[in-house]
Amino acid sequence: MRWPWGPPVLRAVIVNLKDDSSTALRGVLWSRGPWLTLRSPEVLKAGLAPAPLDGEVVVHRSNVSFLQVLP
Repeated sequence: MRWPWGPPVLRAVIVNLKDDSSTALRGVLWSRGPWLTLRSPEVLKAGLAPAPLDGEVVVHRSNVSFLQVLP
């Protein structure tokens, strides 16, 4: 099978957002390219417990401040 942006990445990551520095997303990076798709996403907010989200989250690269790859 040919993938338009390469095969799935399948790495646990934290995506830190540009528009809100106190909010980040944690999940499994499924696809990359201009849009990052996270599966099993959670919202990480300073001072609060992680909040799971339903479905998948798609974030455009222009809204990503930096990405942390988890071990």
